[in-house]
Formats: sequence, C-alpha cells, structure tokens
Amino acid sequence: MNKPLAGALLSLVLMGAAAAPAAASVSQEQPTKAAQAVTVNYAGTVALSNCSGSVVRTPNSLASDPALVLSNGHCLETGFPAAGEVIKDQPSSRSFSLLNGSGTKVATLRASKVSYATMTDTDISIYQLTKTYAQIQSQYGIAALTLNDAHPTQGASIKVVSGYWKRIYTCNADGFVYRLKEGDWTWKDSIRYTSACNTIGGTSGSPVIDTATGRVVAVNNTGNEDGQRCTENNPCEVDQNGNVTVRKGINYAQETYIIVPCIGAGSKIDLTRPGCVLPRP
Repeated sequence: MNKPLAGALLSLVLMGAAAAPAAASVSQEQPTKAAQAVTVNYAGTVALSNCSGSVVRTPNSLASDPALVLSNGHCLETGFPAAGEVIKDQPSSRSFSLLNGSGTKVATLRASKVSYATMTDTDISIYQLTKTYAQIQSQYGIAALTLNDAHPTQGASIKVVSGYWKRIYTCNADGFVYRLKEGDWTWKDSIRYTSACNTIGGTSGSPVIDTATGRVVAVNNTGNEDGQRCTENNPCEVDQNGNVTVRKGINYAQETYIIVPCIGAGSKIDLTRPGCVLPRP
C-alpha cells in the first residue's frame, strides 16, 4: 500500500517535494471538445487523518442525496480489513478536511457511517456524510467529483490528487494488471501508472482523474517500494497464466467504475443491484 503516512515525511524531504504545486483555477465542467483537457485541482478532495480522499457522486446522484467520501480500505480508522473481509454500514464519526481548488481547507465534514469497505478484489472505503451534496455546494461552493461509469482507457492522461499532501501527480495510465498481489491481498484489474506518478505514503485514497473528462476513474492505493516480490508495500503483477512481474518504483490504483452500479437511491450501497460486482459480506 501507499502506507498511511509511514515514511512519507522522509520521502518528501528526499524528493524535494515538501512544497505544494501552484494551484490551478477551479473548473469541474465537461470539455466541449474531445481534445480539450479539463482543469484539475483540489476542489472536492479531502484530507483524512492518515490518507487522502474525495467527495464523490455517481452520474445519477441527486443533490438531495447524502454525500459520499471515497478513500482506500486500508485507510479505515479501524485498520486494514482482512483478506476476504467486507465491511458494510458500520457507524463512524470520522472527520474530513474539505479543500477548495487552491488546496485551502474550507470545512470539516463528518461521516455518519462507513457505507462500504474492503481490501478484497479492490481497495476502497466509502463513507456516508452527515451533509447532502446540495448542502456542501451551497455552504462551501464545492461540487462533488463524478465517478466515471466506464472502464478507463490505456494511455489516458491522468492526475492523482492528494488532499493530504496538497500535491498533484501527472502521468498516464500505462496499462491494466490482471491480478495485483500484495501480502495477503489480491486486487483485480488494477491501473498501472507510468513512472511520473511516484506517489508516496499519505497519497492513499487520492482520486485518479482523467484529464479529458474530469471524472474519477480510480483511487490511488499502492506501489512497489523495494523491488520485493508480492510482499506488503511491494505488490507484484500476476497475469492470466500465473506469471509474476515485479516493477520497482511503479505505482497503482483501483478502478472505480465498478462502484457506480452498486450505489442506489439516497446514496445507499446496494450490493444486489444489477451490474454490481463488489464483494459481499
């Protein structure tokens, strides 16, 4: 995993990355031309106590629905879920620092529950908040990021936006990994970044945004730190034939289009909805 915080401060010093990048202007609109890129900034991202995240909605979410925050399963305040474990509708009062486009904190949001979390097949946590999308928009001027409802595209230009570090990484989707194995956990159809997205501890849970659409296509979660094979913090790639590849220094994310079919009316996570393939408890 891109470990929550552990070693991150040292990494920033070594990489000379302590300073945040220049803030981009706020824009959450769709491009009018296919070749026109969307401006990506920090608006809608959040900082957790140990990770990054974002306020997200589906293409069909209503303004009156309770807002959702997306992060990693391994960022849960209760610790890493075990392999095969699925958490659903667990009470939580966790707080999140909501950022505007320049990365300035504008509010503290609070969860009412963990709607869903797992580290099986994917690495996600979804918190339901005590405020609706409309309330967040009207009170703080921040719109939720929209989850893309289709599989991401190889070669697409992407940005990984860390609310914790207030840092934006820019690279491309290098390819897709049949199975990504790390310690006891295995994830399906992960995105592999090109090397420019050299994410570190604390960036876990960051939204991965396609710059052509402005939509969230994945959630950042791990990278191979030491070149080890399939150990914690050193995931390995396993293909359909069982062949293992280790890519030291390369980082990965979990696709989010699979979340969309599982979110019903009122932001309810319903694992029985048609098309929902998230693991069940």
